[in-house]
Parts: sequence; C-alpha cells; structure tokens
Amino acid sequence: MQKRPPDRLNRALAHLAASPGKRLRPRLLQAAASAVGNESGKTLAINAAEAIELIHTYSLIHDDLPAMDDDDLRRGQATLHVAFDEATAILVGDGLQTRAFELIASDEQLSPQQRVDLIVCLTKASGFDGMVGGQGLDIEATEQALTLEQLKNIHALKTGALITAALVMGGIVGQANSAQKITLEAVGDRIGLAFQIIDDVIDVRSDSATLGKTAGKDSAAGKLTYVTLMGLEAAENTATHLYEEALGLIDGWGPEADKLRDLLARMVKRDR
Repeated sequence: MQKRPPDRLNRALAHLAASPGKRLRPRLLQAAASAVGNESGKTLAINAAEAIELIHTYSLIHDDLPAMDDDDLRRGQATLHVAFDEATAILVGDGLQTRAFELIASDEQLSPQQRVDLIVCLTKASGFDGMVGGQGLDIEATEQALTLEQLKNIHALKTGALITAALVMGGIVGQANSAQKITLEAVGDRIGLAFQIIDDVIDVRSDSATLGKTAGKDSAAGKLTYVTLMGLEAAENTATHLYEEALGLIDGWGPEADKLRDLLARMVKRDR
C-alpha cells in the first residue's frame, strides 16, 4: 500500500508551489558547483540544490507564524498559516525539513563522503549555530539597542549562514579543493551580509505589492535594521563594498565562474 500525505498537506504544498520565489540558494549552489571546474557539477547538484531550497522554504513558513514574525503575506500570496491553519503550516515546515535531508542521504550520484559532508554543512547552517540561532537572537533583539557588530552577528546566522552553505555545498558537489572551499565560504560571508543589507534598503523604498511580503514589517515590530542604524546611503555603500570584495575573491577563477559572478551581482543590484 502506497503511503501518501493527507490531502490537506498536499493542498498546502500546492499552495507553496504556486509561488516558488527566487530560488536563489539552489542557483548559488549549482553555480558554485560549476565554478570550481567540475563540468558535471551542476547536474550532480540537483538534489542538494532542492534540499537547500526546502530548508529555506520551511524556515519562511515557520518565521511567518504568529509565535514568530506573525506575517500574512509571503511571495505575493497568503502565508501558509493564513491560507490553511497553524498546525498545517507547522507540519508542512517539518516535512520539508526532513525531506531535504532524505534527498541528500539517498543521492547515489554522490559519494558517501560527499553526502555526509553535505548533511553536516546544511545541518550546521540550519540549526543553533546558524539560521535557528540567528532567529532566536533576532527575537531577543526586538525593541533593543544594538551595535552594528551585534546586528551583523544576527544576520550572519539568520540569513548569511544558509547563503554561505549554498556556496560551500556547491563546492562539495563539484569536488572543490580546500582553497576553493575556503574561498567560497569567504564569498558567502560577504555576499550574505550584502544581501541582507539590500533587503533592508528595499524594504524602505518599496511596497508590499512589489516585495511580495509586508513592507516595513521589521521596523514596525521594533527590530533594528541596517538602514535605521547606518542610514540609507551608508547601507547601500556598505552592500556595494561587500559585493566588490566577494567578486574580488574569485577574480582569478575562469569563465566557468561567470554564472556565479552574475548571481552575486543580481543579489545586490535588485529591487525586490
């Protein structure tokens, strides 16, 4: 007898699929796999790329819950707990998270060591030392005065860790050498922070319809942003500087890294 999820969960998954988002992290992973010189890297990266997108999507579902950021708009449509209910949203998030690791663990195109390395990288970036830890710090920081370094630390975990993981995981799939992996991690550290800063800039300049999520949500909730701490112009200049640093780190890489360069540019030169 074939086991299938309940119909309500299937309908909730269809709701998510109707608006898939930018799929930035899987694209970064595949670009990194190609950038390290492995011609088959992009193809081999398919399951790992899907896995990191599932983790990202689960995190958005849970972040939007009333107990967390309490938002009712995501990717241009009602958040999952609004379209269905909180229990369904929690279960779908849980299911996406576990499915992500199943995809990697069962990927027979990759060596056992690659699968282990991918799982270690993704779990660390997703858990207490990464995304979950950053979200916890973000909650604690509500209505609190923070230094720039404290704000950077929150977002290095909450946002940056998974972006960095995408690049490092691409390196793992593409059989990068140690120097290349170190470079990819350094690129991720810089571009992850730049991406978050630009998010804060766009949040000030845009509206909910354009963003596909509630504009001004963090400021309204009493959360410090880079714009409120640094000012709009300084925030934009900082993001540009970080992007240029990230780009410089792969300056000596060949044309196989062009897709990665293009994605780095798109992360900071965007309006949503």
